[in-house]
Amino acid sequence: MFFDSHAHLNNEMSDEARAAMVRAIEDSELDYVMDIGFDLPSSKLAVDHAAKYPWCYAAVGCHPHDTDSMDDMQLALIKGLAKKKKVMAIGEIGLDFHYDHSPRDVQREWFRRQIRLANELKMPIAIHSREADQEVLDILKEEGAFSDERKSWFPERPDTTGYVSKQPGTCKDARVLLHCFSGSAELGSQYVKLGATISIAGPVTYKNNRKTVGVVAELPLDFLLVETDSPYLTPEPFRGKKNDPSKVEYTARKVAEIKGLSLEEVAAKTKENAMRFYGITE
Repeated sequence: MFFDSHAHLNNEMSDEARAAMVRAIEDSELDYVMDIGFDLPSSKLAVDHAAKYPWCYAAVGCHPHDTDSMDDMQLALIKGLAKKKKVMAIGEIGLDFHYDHSPRDVQREWFRRQIRLANELKMPIAIHSREADQEVLDILKEEGAFSDERKSWFPERPDTTGYVSKQPGTCKDARVLLHCFSGSAELGSQYVKLGATISIAGPVTYKNNRKTVGVVAELPLDFLLVETDSPYLTPEPFRGKKNDPSKVEYTARKVAEIKGLSLEEVAAKTKENAMRFYGITE
């Protein structure tokens, strides 16, 4: 029923905790989980999980926090992992100017190099952006993430309301995903019209998060995914506890409430969107 489009089954945890997370997934109404790498070891583990679990797929890449430890050899190894079965995207990559765990110039360099890798391999890209909205957008544009050439690699996507194409039908898809989107509705609209997809996470359920509610209200469901970012960003009513992919339902419920749709409609459409974005067929 649900597709958690961004989670970290590969996060550091005990074997018992990981087994409990897997049980929670398999006992839930989840159909698929995308296990997202954030450095080389976690990317390797995501690939292992994808090989082990039929419901799991992987993305590989280096999160901006970890770019200070990146080098050419690690990038080459990530490239090798990207060619493995059930590896569907490069990510998560981007900029994080909130914590600055890696120097900003280093973050920028490896963001650019990983976009180039995704372009070389013609793969979707999962983006992390925090307090760096304009720079992330500028770098994506400069590196051709929204180029006509890149869009030509992927089938067009539904645009049932004509939000992008001005009439109901289809529109170009750059296969760029803004994970856990925290920007404005205006920025979200700009991204969608460039060919990006927006992923909504647990914070949309938080009482005072009007900004993300506004994003969901503005953007057609054609361009939205849902995610947990497990084990982080736990949705209400579980906020303060550790997150897991089975809780993606609560984010989907909030999207359904905002849109005036049923949970089943949102689950089906966001699953369809995620499968198309990542290039997964049942």
